[in-house]
Amino acid sequence: MSRSTRAAGRRSAPRANRSRHRSPRARTTSKAIGLTLLSALIPGTGLLMGGRKKLGAFVLTISIGLLLIGAYVGLTQRDSVLALAVSPRQLLIATGAVVLLGVCWIWIVVASHKLLRPVSMTYTGRLAGSMFVGLLCFGIAVPTTVAAQTVMAQRDLVGSVFQSEGNSKSATRPKVNNQKDPWANTPRLNLLLLGADDGVGRTGVRTDTVIVASIDTKTGDTALISLSRNWMRMEFPEDSPLHKVYPDGYWDPNLGNVEQPEYYLDSMYENVPKAHPGILGQTDNEGADVVKLAASATLGLDIDYYMQVNLAGFRQIIDAVGGITVNVNYRVPIGGDYGDGPGSNNAKKPSGYIEPGPDQKLDGYHALWFARGRYGLSDPSRQERQRCTIHALVNSVNPATLVTKYQQIAAAGKQVLRTDIPQEILGAFIQLGLKVKSAKVTNVDLDKNKNFPTGKNPNYTAMRQIIQQAITPKTKPVASTPSTTTTKKPSSGSTKKPSTKPTVQPGTAQNLNDACAYDPTQTGNN
Repeated sequence: MSRSTRAAGRRSAPRANRSRHRSPRARTTSKAIGLTLLSALIPGTGLLMGGRKKLGAFVLTISIGLLLIGAYVGLTQRDSVLALAVSPRQLLIATGAVVLLGVCWIWIVVASHKLLRPVSMTYTGRLAGSMFVGLLCFGIAVPTTVAAQTVMAQRDLVGSVFQSEGNSKSATRPKVNNQKDPWANTPRLNLLLLGADDGVGRTGVRTDTVIVASIDTKTGDTALISLSRNWMRMEFPEDSPLHKVYPDGYWDPNLGNVEQPEYYLDSMYENVPKAHPGILGQTDNEGADVVKLAASATLGLDIDYYMQVNLAGFRQIIDAVGGITVNVNYRVPIGGDYGDGPGSNNAKKPSGYIEPGPDQKLDGYHALWFARGRYGLSDPSRQERQRCTIHALVNSVNPATLVTKYQQIAAAGKQVLRTDIPQEILGAFIQLGLKVKSAKVTNVDLDKNKNFPTGKNPNYTAMRQIIQQAITPKTKPVASTPSTTTTKKPSSGSTKKPSTKPTVQPGTAQNLNDACAYDPTQTGNN
């Protein structure tokens, strides 16, 4: 055999091997596209069918393992998920993991298609395959990007609004001794909700809305207590430096027993820090700490934390969740000003009204005025609408809303929220919030007609008794022997119609579902 013949034989052998290696690729373009789609849905299958069996088996095993781990963690490790969701460091790691998984997924799709496509393809087939792979990669890249942006939005929100104990200062916040179970020795958590009216055209900062949410940490049952904005003589704890300055409460005895707007509750947030800067020591929000102390002493509750919302930006949160649904029992004014009192502008009539009607869907602008409108209406009616707005907002947040609009919610929350809740217990707060969402929420009626017909000299002692009665756990009544006395039935000719909402005795607690029910007989003036 000549040298040239042997060389030709050696060159021909590899061609035969390559031909045998490529034999699985003798398939149509449409079939290759279908298998590429399968490889995108089940990563690793395309590599297996393309001849890269070891690599394909490895990728498939990793993919199935990640799915199983994700299902296990999501179903059984809720505490770990919540801890991750409120840790800026872990959220940053999660963002990197999401991006890495997305890149690997795209590489698997591209590599699988290269192995699966026919050896010889027409220009049309090659173009169709490339376009399909491009669409698949785009379909992977978009949700990956959205997921990464959502995780970063959560990290930004946590880092901007909630500070760790070491990086924040408060004169009234309790020290966290048990991060895993901060409520172990706290049967009730008392949270102060502040609505700061510091929008455009307003002078200074006034706490237009002051509500205390007293939450049973075991059941999530919550009692909402609204404080009237024009209360005077708000008390301070005896061990507080402010008690020495205002031993008889927050008012000026030299002015006499008259209305003193600069000593109303809603002026305290701004006026006390101005008059006595630094009196409470180091704090990031002295105004909020002042109101916390006053609310604690006045109501007989230990206020743990506060959550402050800028009312002008509150509409952004409502718009971010897609609006709220409320019952409007009477015409609620949009705007309007009496032209007197601190922070007021010139007298003017409302620019419009929110008309009565059941189950009305309100956007942020109208929801804000539903909660704030008071021109021609009473303060108690306004406080009730504020509680109903909070109730509607809690009910409007569902998993679908969080998934689709979380970035907008986080962006709005970062701009309008302030709090002294530390990062270390955010996970426990979220768990408690989930309890509250499915628990009973009541309104504590402080009996305005009896205890504060005006704000000049409220009967705080009587109100403290009402609050303690409302939040004290009720003991189960002992079963009694059925009575044999017959009850007289109403005559068939009676024309009295049942009221839409149950009658509530002053000084009692009322379920918020009943308080916020549609009742067109209300006028808003009571």
